[in-house]
Amino acid sequence: MAAGTYTLLLELDRDVTIEVGALGPVDFESGWYAYTGSAFGPGGFSRADRHHELAAGERETRHWHVDYLLGHPDVTLRTDVRTVDADVECAVASRLEPAAPGFGCSDCDCDSHLATASDRVELTAQVRQAHDCVE
Repeated sequence: MAAGTYTLLLELDRDVTIEVGALGPVDFESGWYAYTGSAFGPGGFSRADRHHELAAGERETRHWHVDYLLGHPDVTLRTDVRTVDADVECAVASRLEPAAPGFGCSDCDCDSHLATASDRVELTAQVRQAHDCVE
């Protein structure tokens, strides 16, 4: 099974406050978000696939910070970008504009693994460039 680093591209329809596990309540403005994670466990990219299932309402269990965001009815998971066989999670996240302090990075020294940008085209370009620069 393929493994690597992935970035989920999310759209939030309206401003919301979401209870995000141990982070507590986090305010999110409507717009575009990118969450970067790694898929090096036994299932590889099945972790990213699991996020898609949670966003589609096919799963309920929340394990990671991003699961709380994905489970909100005003969030749509649009797509993801993957870099195969490269553990570049922190390198990718550090190249993007942080959106929520401490989000998704409880096991590293990064500011956040959740990023934001003004629109879909800008965020998609930034994410693809971040993945390309670290491959």
